[in-house]
Amino acid sequence: MTPRLLVYTRTTDYRHDSIPNAVNALSTLGEFTVEHTENPTDLERPLEAYAAVVFLSTSGDVLTPAGRERLAAYVESGGGFAGVHAAACTEYGWPYYGELLGARFERHPEYQPGKAVVEDPEHPATRRLPAVWGFTDEWYDFRSNPRGRVRVLLRADEASYAGGGMGADHPLAWCRRQGDGRVFYTALGHAAEAYRDPDFLGHLSGGIAWAGRLSE
Repeated sequence: MTPRLLVYTRTTDYRHDSIPNAVNALSTLGEFTVEHTENPTDLERPLEAYAAVVFLSTSGDVLTPAGRERLAAYVESGGGFAGVHAAACTEYGWPYYGELLGARFERHPEYQPGKAVVEDPEHPATRRLPAVWGFTDEWYDFRSNPRGRVRVLLRADEASYAGGGMGADHPLAWCRRQGDGRVFYTALGHAAEAYRDPDFLGHLSGGIAWAGRLSE
């Protein structure tokens, strides 16, 4: 049976035009059965049937109190969670979510080409990428550097683009454990073009598969 993903794209702040492209890309990969929702009550229901819950460019406060409790219990008991791009701009008022994801969005320079450096070439999210990967995105800065709390998979090369604010050590994608669960996050995925890029789709699907324990 194809693993099921619950892909959540609710926004109460900035909304990315690329969300439909992203949902369609995950749906057509053939690796997952995607159930897409923007209804917060869907996160109040049992989540154990899903290999992973994916927050795909969510923004602002998107969960009810019951949904927060359900998501936390799901991850702590072994569920998979993946955050994509603006998932780091989500649930600022819920401290657990910041811990779960690993870092919170601070700012970004203009959308532009740059380079990402693979730090962990053995992980499913990065094993198909070149050692230095040219990509075009917003190159998110974070309020704090998550290194030491997460397993860094990619870092941004700030010398390759203008306006970076974190310096030489700029994690861009990572994974971590939360309770018995697994968490993957990538800051990439701003534009619709990303969801037509085979390298990015491999990065994204590999990270989700790791979070959902589908890659080992």
